[in-house]
Amino acid sequence: MALVNSERSKAGCSPVTLNATLSKAAQGHSADMASHQNMSHTGSDGSNPGERITRAGYSWSTYGENVAYGYATPEKVMAGWMSSPGHKRNILNCGFKEIGVGLAQPGNYWTQDFATAR
Repeated sequence: MALVNSERSKAGCSPVTLNATLSKAAQGHSADMASHQNMSHTGSDGSNPGERITRAGYSWSTYGENVAYGYATPEKVMAGWMSSPGHKRNILNCGFKEIGVGLAQPGNYWTQDFATAR
């Protein structure tokens, strides 16, 4: 989260705060990707990020998700996301107010779920 907020501050965005419900959704998705050895925004049950965030109990007005695989450290995965236009757009979306983060093994499956509550 500190790495995300560092990038957001450079872009003039307010920091995101860690949300336990979003972290539950992010960790669940990371674990699902790791157990199926498949990096995707679609869950093994066919779910999309909004459905998973809702199922975790978060009432959102907007959301975004970043996923990655294989990066060994938070710094390396952030560098990868910041060099990808779509992922960077989520990180620097000033409309997002909260974040949840997940990491699962084996394989370093990462998820960031960004959202703003209703």
